[in-house]
Amino acid sequence: MLMFTDPALLALHAVLRTGSFEAAAAALNVSPPAVSQRIRKLEEKMGTPLVRRTTPCEATETGARLYRHAEEMGLLSRALAADLGQPAAPATLRLAVNADSLATWFIEAMAGVEGISFDLVIDDEDHSADWLRRGEVLAAISAQPGPVQGCDVHPLGVLRYHATCNAAFAARYFPDGPTPEALSRAPCLTFSIKDRLQIQWMEAATGTTPAPPLHIMPATTAFIDAARSGLGWGMNPAPIAAPHLASGALRELKPGLTIDRPLFWLVSRLAAPALTDLTARVKRAAARHLA
Repeated sequence: MLMFTDPALLALHAVLRTGSFEAAAAALNVSPPAVSQRIRKLEEKMGTPLVRRTTPCEATETGARLYRHAEEMGLLSRALAADLGQPAAPATLRLAVNADSLATWFIEAMAGVEGISFDLVIDDEDHSADWLRRGEVLAAISAQPGPVQGCDVHPLGVLRYHATCNAAFAARYFPDGPTPEALSRAPCLTFSIKDRLQIQWMEAATGTTPAPPLHIMPATTAFIDAARSGLGWGMNPAPIAAPHLASGALRELKPGLTIDRPLFWLVSRLAAPALTDLTARVKRAAARHLA
């Protein structure tokens, strides 16, 4: 069985964490050939490639599973050292989170955690749980409660979204309100091709699914800036949209029609004991900011 102190596993973790053999060697205070040799021996032992020698280096499917194992062992070793009153080595934690949670409340949860370096994967909340299913992360903020085998699920609340645009955009495209015809012409903001919030809102508003011209805007702050500037309309999270709605910089396309996305904290059951503090902080931050 591979333990976290196994030099080969440490080398694999360092390569995939830093993206190169040279950076991994510097982190481990060894030479790049030594890292390469450890990885090669581990690949021989596992009988399959573990690292794609790209720039940056990428994990194969088996390599990703070993990376997750290394993170689990690192977190558990750290928790054990703390329980025994011994110095705890830093650990890393890869988790999946949606951009809007990161922009509105999740950093507050991370900020109080010491000794853990976060490696965040940004993905749509409807798809973040897939990273857990594939074994590529140990925890995720998800709109889907599961089932994800081997994971604990903690309900967090809902993140509310408003359909917003600026006054000039509303006057130009929606003089008669958000009709199906108007929505099919008005430029729409979307976070990515996975983002269905705007589609869900149009269905709720009109009972139809117009196909408007799209601006793909994969950043929360850019998303609301684009709505304020009149580039398009889009669904913006209430914590960020509220002051702009209050000031008049943004207005709702259809006042009172919002979309609520339930959010859940999914965490690997094996790593859960080592992430008790983080889980508590996630739940407290969510309680302060989510409906």
